[in-house]
Amino acid sequence: MYMFPMLNGANFKLWKENVKIVLGCMDLDNALRTEKSTSTQENPNTDKIEKWEHSNRMCLIIMKRSVPEAFRGSIVETTDAKLFLKELEQYFARNEKAEIGQTLSKLINMRYKGKET
Repeated sequence: MYMFPMLNGANFKLWKENVKIVLGCMDLDNALRTEKSTSTQENPNTDKIEKWEHSNRMCLIIMKRSVPEAFRGSIVETTDAKLFLKELEQYFARNEKAEIGQTLSKLINMRYKGKET
């Protein structure tokens, strides 16, 4: 079984792409692609609901296994795989913007220290 690299903050986009590929190849990405079916008296949808719940549970297990505890503590605890992935995406988008701001600030404040000719 192919396992993707551990999430480290700098590799979120690659990590997310690998997660989707691996879960798709394993046919476990149903919870990431669809909403949970609802049950009615006319249409109980028990097979669809069970398949979605299995997919959701496996997605969460696999994703959480590759996310360090330090990051998991910053993410809202959820039992929905799609929401967990969305929360991670928002967390890393905020951090990426802050990091870009810091880098731009450093570049703006740099001074040329080379030799004049």
